[in-house]
Amino acid sequence: MTNPPRRPVNPIDAAEALFKPAKKKLEQAVERPALPNTKELVSLKIDSDVLAFFQENGPGWQDRINDVLRAAMKNRV
Repeated sequence: MTNPPRRPVNPIDAAEALFKPAKKKLEQAVERPALPNTKELVSLKIDSDVLAFFQENGPGWQDRINDVLRAAMKNRV
């Protein structure tokens, strides 16, 4: 029984084979539906007095802004 050589016969071919880009089958991205009631991080510019109004009652000011925006959204319909 003959063992294959430890080194390739042509080292240039072996080196090129190592650096050849791997061909992978591209898979289509899976679109997942948005989860209900999830919150997204956004950057929003508002007037400083409006921000101070919502922050004066302490923590939870972001939720209070969200509640006011939701009420405005529902009143539009």
